Amino acid sequence: MDYLATLNPPQLEAVEKTDGPVMIIAGAGSGKTRVLTFRIAHLIRQKKVDAFQILSLTFTNKAASEMKQRIEKLIGLEARNTWMGTFHSVFAKILRVEASKLGYPSNFTIYDSDDSKSLIRSIVREMKLDDKVYKANTVLSRISGAKNRLIGWEAYLKDPYIAADDEAAMKPKMGEIYKTYQNRLFRSSAMDFDDLLFNTNVLFRDHADVLYKYQQRFKYVMVDEFQDTNLSQYLITKKLAAVHQNICVVGDDAQSIYAFRGADIQNILNFEKDYPDLFVVKLEQNYRSTKNIVETANSIIAKNKSQLKKNVWTQNDSGDLIELMKATSDNEEGRMVAATIFEEKTTNN
Repeated sequence: MDYLATLNPPQLEAVEKTDGPVMIIAGAGSGKTRVLTFRIAHLIRQKKVDAFQILSLTFTNKAASEMKQRIEKLIGLEARNTWMGTFHSVFAKILRVEASKLGYPSNFTIYDSDDSKSLIRSIVREMKLDDKVYKANTVLSRISGAKNRLIGWEAYLKDPYIAADDEAAMKPKMGEIYKTYQNRLFRSSAMDFDDLLFNTNVLFRDHADVLYKYQQRFKYVMVDEFQDTNLSQYLITKKLAAVHQNICVVGDDAQSIYAFRGADIQNILNFEKDYPDLFVVKLEQNYRSTKNIVETANSIIAKNKSQLKKNVWTQNDSGDLIELMKATSDNEEGRMVAATIFEEKTTNN
């Protein structure tokens, strides 16, 4: 079967445009995963690119696993040689190889959020601080936000604006906790989840030879859900693609959901400024939703002040009319949506 024959014209364009900077604006239900899968298969089968030279970054292990399986069905076992996974899994792999450059052993421990919170509680106790003021969740979130903006503890302690924010929040010792937390991690040969990206940036910044090695290895870089990348993730991918410039980002500014985790919508909105010769493809046909849903979504999205213009459409039926619900808070809205889903599922079963 000629897999390219199953694509619509914009999808085909996105698959076949493999060289240079490319941005694929993928509306909801527009076949984004299929395009990414076929694009990698096309690079390996038609362009004769070695699978080891392709880096494909996703946001969930499930998405990466699904894509690998799909590519394998198209081109066989060679698909397994592609560097594909989440930002954290891929760069943890690189950090284990290059750990000694940063003073870590290759078998360093990776702390999950529970490990990190436990360490923070212990530091707060040792510093004789009020654990109701310096709650582990709050402190970890503050440290995580700093790392995602590439602010290490040294810079954190020196920044007067950060100090003023912490004073205003009645948490003036936050910088000292951050410093102690990082030193304890290092002494334990451990990194937390955010360190995997923070330390990759440090590695590439301070060791040009290491950066050059991976720039040469990854001739093609692809990033899924680009609207949800933070500064740390964006800079890593930009550095890796700097030599060959074969970077392809896929996303939709209207589907950004991770601002609370440091995602910066400006990464996708300003991508063209970083790559003036950018080739843009818009996937606008929605295969998933009814006309009523698509048109309602379009009418809401149209009110966004900053956006990448697109016209999402569908050939599906009109479907049921949209039902409006009124909620007094986001928590109540969540409960109402969950209850409706449960009721629909129970009724249909």
